[in-house]
Amino acid sequence: MPKYWFEEHPSKVPAKPLTAISLFSGCGGFCEGIKRAGFKILCSVELDPHACATYRHNFPDVPLIEGSVADFLKKNRDQDVKQLGLKNVDLVFGGPPCQGFSQIGPRNLNDQRNSLYEEYARVVETLKPKVFLMENVPNLVLMNKGQFRDAILQKFQSIGYKNASYIKVKASDYGVPQDRYRVIFMGTKDGEMSHDELKSECLSILASLQLKKPFTVWDAIGDLPPGVVPSGEILPYPKARNPNAFQKLMRLDRDTALYSAETKRRLTPVGHLHLHNHHTKEIQARRIELISHLKQGMKGDSLPKEIWNGMRPEKWRRLHPAKPAYTILAQMHRDLSEWVHPNLERWITVREAARLQSFHDGFIFVGSEWQQLKQIGNAVPPLLGAALGRLARALISKR
Repeated sequence: MPKYWFEEHPSKVPAKPLTAISLFSGCGGFCEGIKRAGFKILCSVELDPHACATYRHNFPDVPLIEGSVADFLKKNRDQDVKQLGLKNVDLVFGGPPCQGFSQIGPRNLNDQRNSLYEEYARVVETLKPKVFLMENVPNLVLMNKGQFRDAILQKFQSIGYKNASYIKVKASDYGVPQDRYRVIFMGTKDGEMSHDELKSECLSILASLQLKKPFTVWDAIGDLPPGVVPSGEILPYPKARNPNAFQKLMRLDRDTALYSAETKRRLTPVGHLHLHNHHTKEIQARRIELISHLKQGMKGDSLPKEIWNGMRPEKWRRLHPAKPAYTILAQMHRDLSEWVHPNLERWITVREAARLQSFHDGFIFVGSEWQQLKQIGNAVPPLLGAALGRLARALISKR
């Protein structure tokens, strides 16, 4: 018996590919996971040109529509549905921008992005997929006494998904070495199950995929070299004598049930293995001195007063090697001081951040370092996406 769900032999996963479309695709984290669950992605929609560049690099065979979801399937709806082969699609998935709901951000009730779920719902109503999955931050269901939660549920219930419901998930339960909490809205087309029955069914399916013990920061990045390179440069691929289960998933030189080495190396020249994106922001000498006093798992308020005045305790934070990481955020692109390497006097690298989000080493981020970090922080972790893809498959198989 496999120890982890992602070690399950491929023969146990249905061979026939189901179809899906991705909205608010970002750099492709959710798509990477949904593909691993056996879906064929018919098309993706993303507005950010920098995220689109990374997406195209990693999904060269998936039609990518660079533009707003608000414009998708509107002007030439019938023509686009036919041209892209979107009839009888099985799954619509994606995560509308969450900045207006995020606990970290300003939580602005009037943020225009808060209503983008309506555009998501419009696409769902147009395509009528068997199942939809919509990801967002947990604070969405709490804001203004559940105003947005209720509006989202009512919207989907009004367009033929009467059992629409939501669940809260933690990424580390499914193999991501990070305590990242998210809310997933889901529904099945004209489903016979009630709202509560669907929620119970989803929780039961996901419970079967949960790890007994989460992977830690060191499980995730312990095989990566301590030295870094300037942005845009690459390193010879590091060797690993005895990689753990998570590292085998990530590494280009290991086969796993979820990822073959060939799959991970699809964008790498034959016989030339390199480590990409192992670079990080420059760090000044005074900051090196400051973080040298920061113990593993501790924050700025633990520093001696002569080192730090105690203001903004989250300003400095060192990852603990024996625990999952705390949430990887898009704001890394501005300031990495909350993501200090567990053992070294430097920030984590782009590749280390990607590992903590469960992107394998063959997933290459393009563009400026600033943009790469932003894309990683905004992404749905691929392993969480794969677990949710398994959930979608199970729901579809019971219809």
